[in-house]
This record gives sequence, C-alpha cells and structure tokens, in this order.
Amino acid sequence: MSDGQLTLSQANAVIEGALAEAARLELKPLTVAVLDAGGHLVALQRQDGASNLRPQIATAKAAGALALGVSSRQIAAMAQERPQFVAALASLGAAAATGVVPAAGGVLIRGEGGRIVGAVGITGDTSDNDEACALAGASAAGLTASV
Repeated sequence: MSDGQLTLSQANAVIEGALAEAARLELKPLTVAVLDAGGHLVALQRQDGASNLRPQIATAKAAGALALGVSSRQIAAMAQERPQFVAALASLGAAAATGVVPAAGGVLIRGEGGRIVGAVGITGDTSDNDEACALAGASAAGLTASV
C-alpha cells in the first residue's frame, strides 16, 4: 500500500484472488471491479462469457458499499427494511452516476489499522458466491474485507 492508498498492484491481486476462488468453486463467469476509497475505478476484469451489464453491476455493488460504509449485503437488508431510502439513493450525487445494487457481492476493503482503502464488487453467480469471491480476493491481496 502506498501512503495508505490502494495501489493498482493490490487491486489486480484482489481480482486475481477472486477469480481463483471462482475457478475453485466452478462458478459462472464473473466480473470484478475494485474501487479506491474515493470511489474511483482502479481495476476491472470481466471473464469471458460474462454478460454485458456486469461491469456496471460490479461497480455499483462496490460504490454502494463505499457510499454507505457497509457491504452491499447490508444495503440489501436496508432495502427490505426501508425500500424508499434505498430507492432514493439513485437520485443523490455520486450514487446517481454509479448506481447502488442492494445485493451481496460488494465489500469494503480495509488496509493497515482498519482504514477503508476501497471496495470490491463482484457479479455473475449467486450473490452469496459473489461475496465469497470478494472476501477471498481481498484476503489474497493481504487486505481485510468486511461484510
């Protein structure tokens, strides 16, 4: 990590670890997006056979986690408890540009001292499997992810 920032090398390691876990689990083709703490895309890979909208979905899972400071799984729970709140996010600033997808697969990435350095969003298989790969990817990069 460079000055507490998520590096391209780390983002690529997250993706490699996530895709390795997907291969181990024999999942459908995934798309993985890694954003820095400011919500900027650092790295994205879309496996062969992944459908066309997957990059936007993966990015929205990660961006939503950053925007609200919780995993996209927790955003899904919020959507059930307070659907109007989650629906309203689409009209707010940066969230309007990236969207928010309230389904598991987007997790915050923490670096040294537990500081949030970014987020990873994954889509392509079941939401639970997407999330498992996100956690595996962060771990493979030597980072911590929170659900």
